[in-house]
Formats: sequence, C-alpha cells, structure tokens
Amino acid sequence: MKITRIETFLVPPRWLFCRVETDDGVVGWGEPVVEGRAEVVRAAVDVLAEYLVGQDPLRIQDHWQVLSKGGFYRGGPVLSSAVAGLDQALWDIAGKTYGAPVHALLGGPVRDRVRVYAWVGGDEPAQLGEQIAEQVEAGFTAVKMNAAGATSPVATAAETAAVLARVAAAREILGPDRDVAVDFHGRLTAAAARRVLAELAPLHPLFVEEPVVPEQGHLLPGLVTSTSVPLATGERLYSRAEFLPVLAAGIAVAQPDLSHAGGISEVHRIASLAETYGAQLAPHCPLGPIALAASLQIAFATPNFLIQEQSRGIHYNKDADLLSYVVDPEPFRFVDGHAPRGEAPGLGVEVDEAAVRAADRTGHAWRNPVWRHADGSFAEW
Repeated sequence: MKITRIETFLVPPRWLFCRVETDDGVVGWGEPVVEGRAEVVRAAVDVLAEYLVGQDPLRIQDHWQVLSKGGFYRGGPVLSSAVAGLDQALWDIAGKTYGAPVHALLGGPVRDRVRVYAWVGGDEPAQLGEQIAEQVEAGFTAVKMNAAGATSPVATAAETAAVLARVAAAREILGPDRDVAVDFHGRLTAAAARRVLAELAPLHPLFVEEPVVPEQGHLLPGLVTSTSVPLATGERLYSRAEFLPVLAAGIAVAQPDLSHAGGISEVHRIASLAETYGAQLAPHCPLGPIALAASLQIAFATPNFLIQEQSRGIHYNKDADLLSYVVDPEPFRFVDGHAPRGEAPGLGVEVDEAAVRAADRTGHAWRNPVWRHADGSFAEW
C-alpha cells in the first residue's frame, strides 16, 4: 500500500482538515491546524506531503521521525501541527487497514468511557449561571471557564474579586460533586497568579490552567509550591522535550493538544512521560471532530488520563460546530458527561467528505483577537 494523494481543507469556523489517500482506496483523516494560522500550517502540510506521497502509510513511527527531524530546523507550532494532523491520518489508515480502533493498536483500552467537560463563559466571562445550569442539565459533571478577560499586569483588587466571584458562583451551582476548571490563559503575571490562587483554593477547582504564559515555565516551580490548587499547562507545548521541565516543576495536569503536539504518536509518549511524574493527562481540544476523535483514542488507552476537553457549543464556533462535518454523531454522544468507548476502526469517526469539500470552497480567515490595556499597551488574550 502506498500514499497517492494528500489534500487539505480550510473549513469554518477555524479548522484545517487533511485527507490522506492510498492506492488501496483506504483514506485517513487528520486535523493539522494552528488556530489563527491555518493557512500557514496548510503550506507546511504541502511541503511534508512531498516526502509522504509514494510511501507505505503503515510505517507511522518512521514517518514521524522523518517529518519531525528530517529538516535541520525543527519544532515549533506550525511544523508540529502539520506533523500532528498527518500522524492522525496515518493512524486512521492503520486502524482501517487492520480493522481495529486506534486505542486497540496502542495496547488496548484501559477504561470503558471517557469523562469530558464543557466550556462556559467565553473569552470575557460574565453571566455564567444559566450556561452552567444548561451543562448540568445536559449531564456534564465538569465545566471549564476563563478566569478573566484582559487583566492588568498587576491585577487590581476589583479584578481579583471578579475572578473569585465568578468561580464561587460556578461552585454554588455545581455543588461539591461536580468540578470546575479555571483557565488563566496566561493572562496573569506570576505575582497576580499567586494572589488569586491563594483565594481560589477554598473553592476547590479541578485545576487551574496556564497560570503564566508558556515562555515563563521557569516560574512554575514557585507557583506549584505556593498553592494546593492543581496546576495545568501544555496546550502551547509541542514535544516531550518541552513538557519535561514543566513536569519536573510539579504540574499536576499535562494538556498536550493532539493537533499541535505531534499527533497521536507524540502525545502517547508525552502521556507516559507525565505518568512518571505522577501527572494526569487532560488533552486540549477546542477544535473539530477529527482532533477530538484522535484525543478520545488516546484517552481510552492512557492509564493516567483525567478528563477530555471538547468543543460542542464553545464560543469560538460561529459558522459550524463539532458535528457539522461528520456523517454519524454517535461517537460524540455524551452520556452522563462521558463519551462511551467505540470499536469502529481507525479514529472511529466518519467524515462527511462532501460537506468538507463544500466548506473549503468558502474557507475562513479566523484570527484571534488582539487585546489592549486601558493605556493602549498589548494585553494577553
């Protein structure tokens, strides 16, 4: 079997899909994207396709080595995301070829269902009560929310109080048996994070995500020792090498993204590395159905898995949603806040190719917002 063609599709709301075709007629799908830079990743996939076309798709690990390391300059979000989507597609082909789900090829399932959480609140979290109540009614046992919008370099008393009030309101609705995770999104400085974490601790968040921006990972040891709140990071880390220092710093939850951190192959290795540090895995995935399908395959085969992000109803999805490009929504039918294990071959999702090709004719040019402080200076989004 040989790879004969690789195509990419720019589909709303902000995603990029890739399709890998073989001469045996087996087709694999992947989701290589950097949100806001999808066109750049598309160009990277085209370059990597020069190597893959004509190759045996089942030599996944060898291809991963060449795609990731065959160029003298390596790493970074664009290249790692291009590799990630292609890697997903190759695993999809392998599963379809062998007639098994990817989690079986990774050693078999370690659980029967995967806990998932829902997003509430948006980029500028305000009225949360109704949204959280809706998710509880839908059966979810956990939600995640942004802690705040644009935040002053040294958070004011009012900004700190607003964060605490929102999380307290969430806790009141959720009660003690459900969870709330809080995403700082790198919007706070380390000093502000220490102050807020101390006051958040009594509200018992499941974890606090990205307390500082990833380039300040050297500050994590101080934050970890300053709080009892589990800290999480990893959506903007792209390899085992980048996860090693934050795991050594003592983070409780690693959050690699299956569409950024080298795909199924590398995230499987990141999970094993995290396990040696006693850290749990909570893959980042505010993306489309292929990325989520790949994430669920990892979740079913990973002993130290904690919870899975998913994008149904997320605030980024304006022109399309999680189910817009799939033939059968069953793989994403969440029951009591969990995704049941499927046994369909490959990634376990059937892509609606006609819908994808039609959407690509429109495409998108999604960009994340650029925020400013009151004085006009740049603010973290």
